[in-house]
Amino acid sequence: MPTVLRIGSFRFHFYSDEGNDPPHIHIEYGASECKYWLAPIALARNKGIKPTKLREIEKLVF
Repeated sequence: MPTVLRIGSFRFHFYSDEGNDPPHIHIEYGASECKYWLAPIALARNKGIKPTKLREIEKLVF
C-alpha cells in the first residue's frame, strides 16, 4: 500500500488492486483507518476515528 501523503499523524495511501471500487483514498490515524470516495467526495468507511479527527481529515481531502 503505497503512501501518497503524510500530514501530521495522518497517512494517506491506496491499494493497487481493489477490484471494481470507485476511486478512493485510505487514511490511517494511529491504529484507526477511514476511506473516502473521491468522486463525489464522501466518507465510505470509518474504523475507529473520532468525529473531530474525521473533520480534520475531511478538510484535507476536500
